[in-house]
Amino acid sequence: MENGSLLTIFSDCGCIGRQPVSEMKRSGIELALRMNLQWRELSVKIIIAGDGKVGSTLTRQLVAEGHDITLIDAKAEVLEVSEERYDIMAVQGNCASMATLSKAGVEDAELLIVMTGADEVNLLCCTIAHGMNPNLHTIARIRNPEYKDQIYEMRHLFGLSMVVNPERQAAIEMERLIKYPGFLKRDTFAKGKVEIVELKIGDDSKLCNVGLYDLPNVVKCKILVCAVLRDSKAIIPDGNFVLRAGDRIFVTASTRELTVFLKNMGIITHKAKRVLLCGGGRLSYYLAQLLNQDGIMVEIIEQDYDRCLSLANQLPDVTVVHGDASNEFLLQRERIGECDALVTLTGVDEMNLFISLIGGNAEVPQIITKLGRLSNNRILDKLPVGSTISPKELCCNDIVRYVRAIRNQTGAVQAVNVIADGQAEAIEFLVDESTKHCEEPLKKLKLKKNIRVAGINRHNSFEIPNGDSFYKKGDAVIIVTGRDEVIYQLNDIFMS
Repeated sequence: MENGSLLTIFSDCGCIGRQPVSEMKRSGIELALRMNLQWRELSVKIIIAGDGKVGSTLTRQLVAEGHDITLIDAKAEVLEVSEERYDIMAVQGNCASMATLSKAGVEDAELLIVMTGADEVNLLCCTIAHGMNPNLHTIARIRNPEYKDQIYEMRHLFGLSMVVNPERQAAIEMERLIKYPGFLKRDTFAKGKVEIVELKIGDDSKLCNVGLYDLPNVVKCKILVCAVLRDSKAIIPDGNFVLRAGDRIFVTASTRELTVFLKNMGIITHKAKRVLLCGGGRLSYYLAQLLNQDGIMVEIIEQDYDRCLSLANQLPDVTVVHGDASNEFLLQRERIGECDALVTLTGVDEMNLFISLIGGNAEVPQIITKLGRLSNNRILDKLPVGSTISPKELCCNDIVRYVRAIRNQTGAVQAVNVIADGQAEAIEFLVDESTKHCEEPLKKLKLKKNIRVAGINRHNSFEIPNGDSFYKKGDAVIIVTGRDEVIYQLNDIFMS
């Protein structure tokens, strides 16, 4: 490029036109172009069909990561809001129509995510789209329990790359919390051998006013505090950080070490014997089924009489009560104060919070609250509503992992979990031949700001890393990072 030549600036850079280029500006423009080309290389062309709760959340996350998004929905007013908010392409119409899919650019797309409210439409959309573009990756939300087995058996016929079921995913998460109480949330890595758990430090906690350098002497086990939420702000702490009452901390450890940690901290973890579920939707069905298999007594309160009959037929070993779960007299009649866990699963967030507050007042040992839309964590932190689970967020985590894996065939993401109220991510990577700095001590590596190596799993042996630790090919490395920059592969954590 010669001094004084003309250069067309890409519209993606926020500037359009042909401008004279001086020698002083050359390096800056070349850097901008390299960043633009890198963004284009990482960008995936994605079509999202269905602009509901999951669809809109996915749109927000994937746009933030720089992907090229086209949104399909039958409702023009819904599309207008998303189009204005995210500056994306929107197509109104039936997503299972070839004409609509063609208008959305399915022939050139790399991924189709179908999240409409009808399973049958989602399946038909994926089948037609795959026929129009055989190289297309497809993800469909399928929630009806009756379809579970046959969808897996016939996934190739439908052209499905991945199936997600937010309610079942949430039920599995809730079952784990009930089965192993003591934490607000639990996320697993390395095929279940490693966990990142969340807990809140109370005024009487042994962790209160403890510096992280002194933590091993207090907990008497191998754990790592990889993130802290203080005053609703996420912090990636160093050894000088001092824990305070009210902090929500995120701890990395092996499953065995976590058991020791709970015991040493005096956190009661007796097994639940009786669980009360408020609301009888799909999530309640899945959770009741899982808990019943664990030998736990389950009772469901549901307001719709026909739904009660259906649940009673599908779950013969579960007690189903017809009534309004927000009625305090009914809850007292059903001995809410004697249950080991209360799970609020109605379709209304405000009602779930209200019932959870009743449970807190009745001193129920463990409370889990399902949230669909509410996300004001400053308010939720002050309410005794126990663990909060969002099915749409769990579903989106899996899809984001899949999207990142599409773009990175080497050093790809194995697992992604959003933690700290969406302000941080815990990501698992597999070390391969393309990974830099293999077998070099961590203390010699220059990492970007707000990144922490939280664990190394080697041959089913998990290590909380120190400065002398290193990783090598075949290891699984878990990092925790703030969400100010997207980490697509392990090499992205280094300064250079």
